[in-house]
Amino acid sequence: MSTTGAAADPLAALGELPGVAESVESVRKSVDRVYGHRVMRRRSNAVTSEAALRGARGSAALSGADWALEEVRRRTDFSGQDGDDEARAVGAALRLTAEAGQLLSIWRQSPLRVLARLHLVAAGSDDARVGRPRQDGESVDEPLVELPLPGAAEVAGRLDGLSELIIKGSSAPALVTAAVVHGELLALRPFGFHNGLVARAAERIVLIGSGLDPKSVCPAEVGHAELGRATYLAALDGYVSGTPEGMAAWIAHCGRAIELGARESTAVCEALQRGAA
Repeated sequence: MSTTGAAADPLAALGELPGVAESVESVRKSVDRVYGHRVMRRRSNAVTSEAALRGARGSAALSGADWALEEVRRRTDFSGQDGDDEARAVGAALRLTAEAGQLLSIWRQSPLRVLARLHLVAAGSDDARVGRPRQDGESVDEPLVELPLPGAAEVAGRLDGLSELIIKGSSAPALVTAAVVHGELLALRPFGFHNGLVARAAERIVLIGSGLDPKSVCPAEVGHAELGRATYLAALDGYVSGTPEGMAAWIAHCGRAIELGARESTAVCEALQRGAA
């Protein structure tokens, strides 16, 4: 999303696209249903923990590690020392989910620091590419996203623009801001690897920090995974196109993902109420 020559509040302008207001309202109603559940009054921590696990599983699935929830719950070793890339992806997703809520205050002041931290947490290694935007000539290992790769100079400029928007603040609904952060990071793929995992963690940070989902019980990653990788990538194509229709479609897709995440946690609340989880 280029901000050159854009309106004073380009995020708010996106909120006025056709259909976006309806998506925002639908998301709000879904989130309110979870927070209004009686279980949330006394066992919200349990719901948050379960949402984190399921969200991490969903994010890893979109990065090619589509494990059953119980396998994620059961496993303790995600080092991937035996060359298991899927285990590494699941471990990275779990670490990012645990880290996201700890970075809210820094996010509002320095989003680029947070993105560097997220990549460091996801990588869990001392790879020279960790925690910094890629440079010219460096490859990107993001096999499930096949969009044209922006050059390093464009990446740096657009990351600066995104950071400026976050720091400045916006009157845009949280859904719009979260969708733009998510879409921009996926479009840019600023790091050598784990860009999808970082993009979805950043979306989570926006949703928590905005107050829309302060307890992090509506895991959008669950919804993105449930809607399917093909649908996810098709919606991302709309974002990258930069057209009003494409942007609105991506925002609506992200809204639907949040709604499905909220539905998942509502089911968790019901299970807790029955004493089955």
